[in-house]
Amino acid sequence: MSDKYPDDSGRRRFVKGVVGGATLAGVGATGATAINSATSSSGAGGGSTQAMAIENIAGPAPRGMPQIPIEIDDEGYLKGVWPDVKTIEQSGVKIKIAELEDYKGSGVTYTSEWFQYCGVESYAGIQPEYESDNYFISGSNPGYTWQSEAYSEGDRLHVDDFSDYKDWGNGVGKSGLGKGATGRWRSEDAEDVIPIQVVRSEKIEEAAKDDPWLKASTQDGFMAWLNKCTHFCCVPKYKMEGSAKFNAEDDVYCQCHQSVYNPFSIVQTLFVARPRPQ
Repeated sequence: MSDKYPDDSGRRRFVKGVVGGATLAGVGATGATAINSATSSSGAGGGSTQAMAIENIAGPAPRGMPQIPIEIDDEGYLKGVWPDVKTIEQSGVKIKIAELEDYKGSGVTYTSEWFQYCGVESYAGIQPEYESDNYFISGSNPGYTWQSEAYSEGDRLHVDDFSDYKDWGNGVGKSGLGKGATGRWRSEDAEDVIPIQVVRSEKIEEAAKDDPWLKASTQDGFMAWLNKCTHFCCVPKYKMEGSAKFNAEDDVYCQCHQSVYNPFSIVQTLFVARPRPQ
């Protein structure tokens, strides 16, 4: 099927990334109310964390899902950036963390603690020193028909397979908003799979021109996020079948409890990252 990008509805928008630890005002950031103190426990890392995320716009999810900065290698394969590993002292104990301050001059500190929620903090791939080439990998049961036709299980996502992103659609909602793909990240030879979602969109390309964070964290219209709903840790989907009755056909929809996320609105979110088990 082919889809055409419609005119902007006016409801969705890109929110500029916020530098440093400044507070995001008036754009859906939940501030202190987003902190879930119940996530605190003993272990390595964790604590109050500011992350850049796709905005939660409906449903019971307390906040957005964290973005994964993207880079494209010389052969056109997509990969998620993993922060540099360093040692810090926390409560008198030296621990390893993965962190990049002022990511590519954006003013945002990018850290693996963005992904320490919903049990993902216990996954091997979230350990700072886990060895991985960081490519986005298509799984055996991808979320879109086009992926089943283009890839076999274990194939890396490639830019050429998104060449029709300006027209693509899957019969859900409006066509031309952007082409989606599902996959995994930092999960090879690991027991647990870290699910990710990728979208390539003209909206992302346009917004990245004037936004330091989006310019740093996206490339050629590609954007990615950790695809774990922040409510009960289900796996949502962009342009999911059955989402229209909740007015979410052009958004990221979680069918478990009807949480909805806008992939074209990037906000700063505050939460308590779970410690990694020791």
